[in-house]
Amino acid sequence: MNNYGKYKGEYGYRTHHRKMQIGMVAFGAAMILAQLAARHFVEDQAWKNILTVMAILSVLPTANIASPLFAGWRFKTPPKEFYDRVHPYEERFTILYDLVITSKEAIMPMDAAIVHPTGVYCFCTLDKVDARKGESYLNGMFTAHRLDPHVKIIKDEKTFFQRLDSLKPASEYEDDGSVEYGAGLLKNLSM
Repeated sequence: MNNYGKYKGEYGYRTHHRKMQIGMVAFGAAMILAQLAARHFVEDQAWKNILTVMAILSVLPTANIASPLFAGWRFKTPPKEFYDRVHPYEERFTILYDLVITSKEAIMPMDAAIVHPTGVYCFCTLDKVDARKGESYLNGMFTAHRLDPHVKIIKDEKTFFQRLDSLKPASEYEDDGSVEYGAGLLKNLSM
């Protein structure tokens, strides 16, 4: 058994997180049904009302978990071959995997995001994503958090790997903490 994907930014996170959410939604649904079924085993109307209210109140947390589950259902972890091609670059700079960044206008699945002193380079395979609007949103978020707004969304795999090859190792740049802070911001923006 591998340990991939337990935390945001790790390869396999989408798959692992989906399994966890399915389990939580199933547990919530089972609790709701158990509370409703328990109504039939009590005689007192007050207890029936309490069990009904408990079931209704249990719907809210279950729905809060189900909502992002269904919103991100179609976004799966990229194939292992993609990870095997990107993984060797982790020695040179910070790479985040399996992010699903949401804005008011779009849901943007980022299969990989390179957080480098010269900027952030995100690989997004969803055709519906408007790269310019996504870049504008992310650059605005980076500016709001006092980071340099140099975010690029790349939708072509060949172009993404060319960009990976062209980047110098992060160790050749002065470390001002912005790479770690930028990676943390991307994780916080992700579902």
